[in-house]
Amino acid sequence: MRSLKVPVLAGHVVLLFFTLLCGTSNAQEAAKSANASKFELKDGDRVVFLGSSIFENDFQYGYLEFALTTRFSDKGVTFRNLGWTGDNVWGEGRSTYTNPPTPYEHLMNDLTKAAPTVVFLGYGGVEAQDGQAGVAKFKEGLNKLLDKIDQLGARAVLLSTIPVVSSDTTQQIGRRNADLELYSKVISEVATQRGKQFVDIYNPILNITKKEDIVENTVHLNELGYYHLAVILEKALGLDAAKATTAITISKGKPEASNARILAGDDEKSLAKFTVESKYLPLPSPKLASNITDNARTVRISGLKKGYYALTSENSLVAAASAQEWEKGVDIKQGPQFEKSEEIRTMIVKKNELHFFQYRPLNQTYIIGFRKYEQGRHVQGLEEQNILIKWLEGQIILNSEPKEVVYELRKM
Repeated sequence: MRSLKVPVLAGHVVLLFFTLLCGTSNAQEAAKSANASKFELKDGDRVVFLGSSIFENDFQYGYLEFALTTRFSDKGVTFRNLGWTGDNVWGEGRSTYTNPPTPYEHLMNDLTKAAPTVVFLGYGGVEAQDGQAGVAKFKEGLNKLLDKIDQLGARAVLLSTIPVVSSDTTQQIGRRNADLELYSKVISEVATQRGKQFVDIYNPILNITKKEDIVENTVHLNELGYYHLAVILEKALGLDAAKATTAITISKGKPEASNARILAGDDEKSLAKFTVESKYLPLPSPKLASNITDNARTVRISGLKKGYYALTSENSLVAAASAQEWEKGVDIKQGPQFEKSEEIRTMIVKKNELHFFQYRPLNQTYIIGFRKYEQGRHVQGLEEQNILIKWLEGQIILNSEPKEVVYELRKM
């Protein structure tokens, strides 16, 4: 039998080819696995939002944290928002009069001190201003940042950039968005190579902007925008974001229920009294949006005689509609569960405000910087804010699980 002899150089080339092929294949499979698996949080996790304005601006709304808190309400998960407007993967937006630390050291210190187990990364929007010429530097910085996250033993979820939106033709929107798409592609490629989870928010947000006003000042999401971003992340992470439906059938004066439990009515005027148990609290409705239904439970009631009927909960009106409208289904957009949601979101916003001014004090050069000999005594005051922050975190965790809601239907 003749032996096959391959020249040494050719053999090395063949071996290198198969090594690269297998390595690429393994990285792609790892990325597919990371993106396909359902996102999970466990007890004691610390989630950090790290990036530019995409995260910093949400601290006034709290939608992203609220969504993850309530979807994992049985877990003791805490959050830190380290978003910094104008920041990039090299931490250049974190420049202060204090040097050292350098801006990059500042970024590393902030991340390390937060002690994350999960990090959501939202970079690329600032760097995209450099176009193709800045890709190599961005890629280097993103990989270096991921190295640090790996070193801390944390998982990373990479978000794409978001589009700019404006009717001002002088702003060259097409060109700017082309660069933002380019950087989104780079982020996706890095995620694939490193087996990290990647979430495309660019295209979903772009599609929503064609129907709703969710962007202000060209590049920043407004409250409605962050509501939609939270929903986008829920779906992308494989979380249960399906809309719940309850069906009530009234036959011969006796109601029957699907996805609810019938209770005895308070009096003969009570047509149906039932209790509903939700998997999680709904996202709070944005103040300026009246057409939001993703967060609503639909109640369908059939068998009613012609007329108008009111649905109440805890002696407060929740919805009113005609028999025909109830049969088609009515979205419940208010009630005890929405009040609880807003209460939790208020605590999230307050907690994030305390943390914001703790890790970014207004006079940091004088309090923690090179002139701290003047006002360094105030460091103790910043540290004491941890008491309030931890108390609020405890209250958020304790109150984020949904409770049964009792509804009662009466004719108006």
